[in-house]
Amino acid sequence: MYKIIILLVVLLLLGGFLFLLFSELNKRNQPPEVINLTVWGFEDEQVMKPTLQTYETNTPNTKLTYVKQSLINYRTRIQTQIREGVGPDVFLIHNSWLPMFQADLVPAPASVINMDEYRATFIPVSVDNFTKDNQIYGLPSAVDGLVLYYNEEILAGAGVAPPKSWREFIEAATKVTVRDSSGQIKTAGAAMGATKNIDQWSQILGLLMLQQPGVNISSINTPSGIEVLRFYTSFIIDPTRKTWDINLGNSTEMFATGKLAFYFGSFDRIFEFQTRNPALKFKVVPAPQLPHTQVAWASFWGETVSIGTKHPVEAWQLAKYLTSGEVAQTSNRPSARLDLAAIQIEDPILNPFVLQNPFYKSWYLNPGTMDVGINDEMIPVWETGVNDILTGQDPKGIADRITNQTREILDKYGVK
Repeated sequence: MYKIIILLVVLLLLGGFLFLLFSELNKRNQPPEVINLTVWGFEDEQVMKPTLQTYETNTPNTKLTYVKQSLINYRTRIQTQIREGVGPDVFLIHNSWLPMFQADLVPAPASVINMDEYRATFIPVSVDNFTKDNQIYGLPSAVDGLVLYYNEEILAGAGVAPPKSWREFIEAATKVTVRDSSGQIKTAGAAMGATKNIDQWSQILGLLMLQQPGVNISSINTPSGIEVLRFYTSFIIDPTRKTWDINLGNSTEMFATGKLAFYFGSFDRIFEFQTRNPALKFKVVPAPQLPHTQVAWASFWGETVSIGTKHPVEAWQLAKYLTSGEVAQTSNRPSARLDLAAIQIEDPILNPFVLQNPFYKSWYLNPGTMDVGINDEMIPVWETGVNDILTGQDPKGIADRITNQTREILDKYGVK
């Protein structure tokens, strides 16, 4: 009897062992799972194709699908799809969007990139904008910022050097401003002071606020904040400093046609001016600074991962590749990677942007994001304030109103 029981036990154990063995062999013979990842971006598919094909080749069993997106309704469209359980795995968000997007994102696993590596890889403003509570939510694909464009011929004709400080900027801009016999501006010194006919005016004003010591841009109803409002509008209101007028044409058009000496703009304007007016002689330098401070304005995009992805680790590995030095060197844009700064600083086009890398800052006054959210709600508040100052209203009352309305918007999006 005991021999029969022992035999049955042995047979059962042997059967279990053989079952596990054949199961394991069967698994090994099955093809590995294919990881399908969908990527959303703004570049043409043909531009992205070589990069994605290289990743697929070097990452077996990964299949990438790229979908070019329009910026129109992009923010609301992508959030709707994520919350409906569809949408991309990897996609771009603006550096000012984390307050709106955090609940829709999965943070990067430490196995892919940790905070120490992040800080050692990307410029400081990336940490400010794409991380929260020691979690990483975005990897910057590039960096863009506000720099100063100047017309070489206008400055040379007046014997003026490109300014480095705001004091030098004021002196140069007023010197090169040309008026006709009736006092109307024919050649503008600087596009400053207004809203309607100055592209990126909100970023210029935001830059001034961030540069001014003692100003909290979220609460500008202080003497220092009011002084910045006065300074910005003085380029129209103050007759000793007047370099611009609300009746002039659009600032970008004025610079492109050689009727404006100084223009604040972002990276893409370089190619726009070269295309619109090949004869235009211009150069780009970092934004002017105040004594003892260094602050520049940044506006850029970064790769992130949807909370709805089925493959968070693999999706973040792809996001890391898309922002790698290998990929960044195939682009002609300023990189947010610290390890490329020494290379890009030698490029005369990229140089001004790289010089600003250590002290870029940002806030919620970025035009053109079409976010129907924090930027699009914030800009009209400040626009009304600037326009009211130009009509002669009291800057202090306007600063109080801007502060109160700003706080309401920040509270809405959970920004402290």
